[in-house]
Amino acid sequence: MSGIFHADSPLLRFLTRVADLMILNVVFLATSLPVVTLGASLTALNYTAMRIAADAHESVTGDYLRSFRENFRQATLLGLAVGFLGLVPAAWYVAVEVLDVSVVVRFVLQATCYLMAFRVVLVALYAFPYLAKFENTVPEVLNNARKMSIRHLFASLAILLVTTLPVVVTVFYPAATAYGLAWFLIGFAGIAFVNARVFTSVFGTYIPPADAESAAAAAPAAADPVESAGTT
Repeated sequence: MSGIFHADSPLLRFLTRVADLMILNVVFLATSLPVVTLGASLTALNYTAMRIAADAHESVTGDYLRSFRENFRQATLLGLAVGFLGLVPAAWYVAVEVLDVSVVVRFVLQATCYLMAFRVVLVALYAFPYLAKFENTVPEVLNNARKMSIRHLFASLAILLVTTLPVVVTVFYPAATAYGLAWFLIGFAGIAFVNARVFTSVFGTYIPPADAESAAAAAPAAADPVESAGTT
């Protein structure tokens, strides 16, 4: 019985991981309250989640605040850029609804709108974890996030499922998430942690093997990984 409570036992490692994610969730919520800081908060959330997933973190709050501070300006600009991209399919949808066109034309325009929205969502899902891992300009982040999300389509669909499924469950089966309480306890950090394992695998294909170990525990890589990998 005493082995169960040993410092290296699976149970205590699991409980420690849960506690780390709960702390991460609280810090994320606290720094996201101004809304304008959401870009920096999402970047720091993904950075810390990837370090936790790789067992490379030393302090949850220390890692989070360091990423938040170092990426604040660029992540804020990235958040504004992603928000602007999200307005494009929204404006397209409104325009389609008010246009007096045939059923066939309306169907084509709506299908285009949904496809556009799907692409924007994938880019948004990749953009902040990408910024947490690599050092690029905002246009480069968006462009490489777009390329990666298509090149690794199955991974992208898995990330999309992990991100949206809890939202669907919360909306249609609120009791399953204690009427939203789970989001305040561990929800955002839990999703980021699950996705971090996928992102770590995807991003690892763009990091030279010799640098993979140091890149997992150090600052974001400075190269343009997608271009060096020859993504089209």
